[in-house]
Amino acid sequence: MLVACILLYAFSNLKAQDTDLVRFEYAYIPQAESDNVYSRVRFSFNYPIKMDDKGTYLVISPQYRYNSLKIDDGLVIDDRGDFNNFQTFGLELGYTFKMKNNWRFGTKVGVGISSNFEGSGLESDDFRYTGSLYFVKSYKNKNAPKTSRLILGLRYATPASINFPLPIINYFKRFHPSWSYSLGTPKTSIKYFFNEKNTLQAFIGLDRFYGNLQNNRAFVDQNGETKVAENASMLNIIGALGYQYYFTEHLLFYAYGGYTLSNEIRLRDGNQENVLKINDQNTFYFRSGIKLKI
Repeated sequence: MLVACILLYAFSNLKAQDTDLVRFEYAYIPQAESDNVYSRVRFSFNYPIKMDDKGTYLVISPQYRYNSLKIDDGLVIDDRGDFNNFQTFGLELGYTFKMKNNWRFGTKVGVGISSNFEGSGLESDDFRYTGSLYFVKSYKNKNAPKTSRLILGLRYATPASINFPLPIINYFKRFHPSWSYSLGTPKTSIKYFFNEKNTLQAFIGLDRFYGNLQNNRAFVDQNGETKVAENASMLNIIGALGYQYYFTEHLLFYAYGGYTLSNEIRLRDGNQENVLKINDQNTFYFRSGIKLKI
């Protein structure tokens, strides 16, 4: 399971949404055996700028997330303050160009702010920095829609619980007019195309959340040791079924429902070490939205 988490986490920000121009999404994850609930509203946007006639692009990618972490269970922390609501603002710049033999190179750098903003302003711990590079090989048969794509690369983020560059590995293949599959990250899936407007897929994927607590919380654990919580995180591996309906060739509605295979909500210290487990029971998962694709 640890290896699966690492591979999924590595590719979590080089998602299929890189072919999305606009995405608006709502996620809902009630916690089993608990009154706690995590929910999220998210908006993301990719704006490609054509640099030449050889397939070179600069891509500007802003995003916003409103994360609601509703904690109704009793915690050993008395002073919760504005503990439940986190906001994330992010901006990435990508650069990509064609290479020989159907290969394409891409790189991204980004900065984000993720915090509960309970203090008087921005703090250094609110910021998060990312960088990635990847190589993509695409193949399209003259008898479309048979296509395939291989993505290889590396990604690094700080702060993060894993402090080294992580591999990017994904292979996609449309092997039949009605079937496709993908192996690796961000998700492993198999998809069935009923027709041009309706698709159904089964998949294993990742959902996650990270936010800084501007006012750190100190508490004494069951062993009498004083610990300090400085940020909150969620990491889920999910198994789900997904439905997509295409209003047009590029505009679609989607809804995913399933169950977590691994679910954790934790408080961490400044070294990203766990200090308090809030939830770890597997639970129901739902996500839905509208997106405009290339």
